Amino acid sequence: MKCPADRCKPYIASGRTVVAMATWAFAFAAAGANAEEDAGSRTFAPEPVPASQVEPLPNDEATFTRLGSELTRFHFGKNLRRPFWFPLVGPEGKSLTRMGHPHDPVTHSHHNSLWISHASVEGINFWGDQGKDLGTIVTQQVSEYEDTDEFSAMRSVHHWINESTGEVLLVEYRRCEVRPMPGAEGRNEADWMLVLDLEFTVPGGRKSTTFDATGFGIIGVRMAKTIGVHDGGGRILNSEGQWNEVEMFRKPAKWVDYSGAVTESAMGGISLMDHPSNPNYPSPFHVRNDGWMGACLSLEEPIVVTAEKPVRLRYGLWVHSGVPTKDVAEVAWQDFVKLESVTAKKR
Repeated sequence: MKCPADRCKPYIASGRTVVAMATWAFAFAAAGANAEEDAGSRTFAPEPVPASQVEPLPNDEATFTRLGSELTRFHFGKNLRRPFWFPLVGPEGKSLTRMGHPHDPVTHSHHNSLWISHASVEGINFWGDQGKDLGTIVTQQVSEYEDTDEFSAMRSVHHWINESTGEVLLVEYRRCEVRPMPGAEGRNEADWMLVLDLEFTVPGGRKSTTFDATGFGIIGVRMAKTIGVHDGGGRILNSEGQWNEVEMFRKPAKWVDYSGAVTESAMGGISLMDHPSNPNYPSPFHVRNDGWMGACLSLEEPIVVTAEKPVRLRYGLWVHSGVPTKDVAEVAWQDFVKLESVTAKKR
């Protein structure tokens, strides 16, 4: 056994080398023996590490990962006008969504990747960032994080607030789940699904709140520039077999798929899926060739929310590689519909 130079040097200098080294060697050997005995008499059994995880990050963000790789991130800081998800990772690690309109970043600054909002709630605009009568969607708390091999999920509570008066018009309970979606023919092992469950009610003391008739809201997706029809030569397809904006603008459908080029060698896209339990199913979809799509909650008729009759919604986003055929996208939608029903509000 060798004495470390930094421990022996003082003793060598003082002429006490032999005694000091012997004392040190005995103490070191005894400590080693005790450590080995202690290590040999104790065991532990680590729990399996969940394949799917959601982890809170600084600055009010949460990252959803699968086998250690990020799939999406939820941004919910109180300084935001509304929460959003970015990126939504597809082939070759590229995001299939972007922040803002590629040609109009000022008046379309609200196009933040994937978001929940509405253009008129009791006349208050939660959709845009500019103009009058604006509202903000403010996160009050994250009530749950859940990690499993099958999926990861988080629950949160949000207040829809009239910015000018501070009045809370809606209380929203939100659950976001991320799970892999491989297996079926035409699907890639890296494909995944984001499932959103929303529940809207009114705050105490308020009788009702109305989602007014509008084509903007309740969910929007701003696709990557390279996927857009105009900029990238992409393609929009819905469950009725209609193509692109002219054929399907504000037409009802079970799902809409927006796909196109992601890199020079990879294609990918997102299918936005309505659920049969939603009001006004199948929803009209507001789509644009410039790279965005959304499901209209109340295009022609308003929807009233009360404490006795909360509004519950479920949407799915299938994030995939390649450009799926109508039949392949239909099977993905059927798999989404078969998923177990859950509540947005923690029970």
